[in-house]
Amino acid sequence: MTPDRRSERHAQKGAADAPVDPMTGRVLDGRYRIGPRIARGGMASVYEATDMRLDRTVAVKVMHPGLGDDEEFAARFVREARAAARLSHPNVVAVYDQGDDHGTVFLAMELIDGITLRDVIRKEAPMSPARALALLEPVLSALAAAHRAGLIHRDVKPENVLIASESDSGASRVKVADFGLARAVSAETQHTATGGVLIGTVSYLAPELVVDGRADARADVYAAGIVLFELLTGVKPHDGETPIQVAYKHVHEDVPPPSSLEPGIPAYVDALVARATARDRSLRPADAGVLLHQVHRVTHALAEGVAEDPDLTADLTPLLMTASHEDTAADPFDSREMATLMAPSDLAEERTTQLRTSPPPPPPPGRTSGPRRRRRGLLATVLTVLLVAGLGVGAWWFLDGRYTSTPGVLGMTKAAAEHELEDAGLTAGTGDPAYSETVPAGHVVATDPDPGAKVLDGGTVTLTLSLGKERYDVPKLKGMTEDEAQDALAGTHLAYGTSTGRWSGTVPEGQVITSKPGAGTTLRPDTAVDLVVSKGPKPVTLKDWVGKDSDDALAWLDSRGLDGKVTSSEYSDTVDDGDVISMDPTGGTTLHRGDTVRLVVSKGPELVDVPSVRGQGVDAATQTLEGLGFHVVTREASGSLGLGFVWSQDPEGGARVPKGSTITLTLI
Repeated sequence: MTPDRRSERHAQKGAADAPVDPMTGRVLDGRYRIGPRIARGGMASVYEATDMRLDRTVAVKVMHPGLGDDEEFAARFVREARAAARLSHPNVVAVYDQGDDHGTVFLAMELIDGITLRDVIRKEAPMSPARALALLEPVLSALAAAHRAGLIHRDVKPENVLIASESDSGASRVKVADFGLARAVSAETQHTATGGVLIGTVSYLAPELVVDGRADARADVYAAGIVLFELLTGVKPHDGETPIQVAYKHVHEDVPPPSSLEPGIPAYVDALVARATARDRSLRPADAGVLLHQVHRVTHALAEGVAEDPDLTADLTPLLMTASHEDTAADPFDSREMATLMAPSDLAEERTTQLRTSPPPPPPPGRTSGPRRRRRGLLATVLTVLLVAGLGVGAWWFLDGRYTSTPGVLGMTKAAAEHELEDAGLTAGTGDPAYSETVPAGHVVATDPDPGAKVLDGGTVTLTLSLGKERYDVPKLKGMTEDEAQDALAGTHLAYGTSTGRWSGTVPEGQVITSKPGAGTTLRPDTAVDLVVSKGPKPVTLKDWVGKDSDDALAWLDSRGLDGKVTSSEYSDTVDDGDVISMDPTGGTTLHRGDTVRLVVSKGPELVDVPSVRGQGVDAATQTLEGLGFHVVTREASGSLGLGFVWSQDPEGGARVPKGSTITLTLI
């Protein structure tokens, strides 16, 4: 029995001034270092612990002192733990290990960080049928897997359903805990209606568990039906001042329709609850797999917005729910025994002893025999009885006797299902396969007729085999146009999400660069896939290269995907040879890859030949040089005779100098 869990992990660890738990800090089996206690219940406490061998955090359930003292109980506990550990299902809390550390019996389990279904009921119930069934569906999926493995839970209740939040997506995971634990304890403490211990929370006990302690998969179905009632209404169907009074009501009173407390609930939902909680277990679904299929039918009707479905309601309503059936049902309590059960505990044993030792009451006074009848009247009566019996047998044969209930084979392999149907005198057929999120590929996901439905003896039951989970790979979209990519996604049952533009120098504008998720990723149908679409090459802001080396300018333009061209070379007195005089377009302009930039490059200043004017008169020499654009400067030579003739010149005749250079003449 799982202890009640609180919603928040920090709150679970208790206040700072709480007494120290003696288990905290202890190492069990040389492997599990016990941390803070996170929950406590009637049979066990749950601790957060560290698996020192695998370096992971786990939950360790430690049975209370005394339960592990009995060697027979400890052995039984180990067997049940091993059976639970073999149950691998996404909606079942995994059991990692079990052990007995010097009388401390414990289980090491998966640690679920979240809340229980009890917390959800407190916050949300009463809730809509769709929400209630969405919470119940993973619970039934877990129970169905257990029932297929031959394992019965025996203690299905909201406290044993854990809900962990997925931080990445915000979705929730529903997991069922404590498989097999109730069986280990119930074998230790045998139960009868008037003595022993009631195993399992009494609010969810099936009538047969109250009467004789026997349980099969239909006891789990009953408890799941009670949980569904509580989700829909926010209250339990039966209450009483003592647990035994509640147990008595489970045996003698039907669960009321949820709509009697919450008007507006469809009749087919009422019928589903009635089917799951039928007091006669033969009227319930054979196991959780059958109930899960019925839940799927109801969920589909709710999703379609169906307010009334007489056919579905009739299919789900338990058969033979008549007064005569109830009158003939086994009644483990008579009025005197019920008085004993309702009595205070200190008087119960004495009154029970009195009941067991009292002689049966005498028959009521009156005539001991009926009146004599004439033979003719007796013969007529006998013939009438035989006629009525014959008609009854015939009616039974045509209406029910020639029919067989379709076995529950959901979740089985095809071979196992065919064998099960053959044993029931039926023939197996195969229909079109269908995808399933919960049933593995190759196993039965549905039958026609449905499990529990009537089929003629020797008739055919069509099996629908699972294709497994419906998944599709993202196709390769790179290089497609945006429209082509959207069509490709639709063709693979995936949805188009959004498009984001990105500059690309290699992918032409308008084509897909990549997808998110990428090609080859496996996704659920209708999952959105986003596209990254090319906007073409990224624009370039042109750098100003005037007055800078033309070779550097051409290299820079080429690296940016621009076409640089030298259109002309010109003399310049201000720009050095090889540098850029001008550019078109000018610096700061935004260009695209492939655009052309034209450069005018300097050849440096224009050079002129200097003529020789030595020996000429100063006036003639000056006139000649100035005529060529030179600037003339004269100076007297040392020891000049004042003749006015050119003795020397700088630069010398024959030199090439920039036009407008200064020529210095030395006179003698």
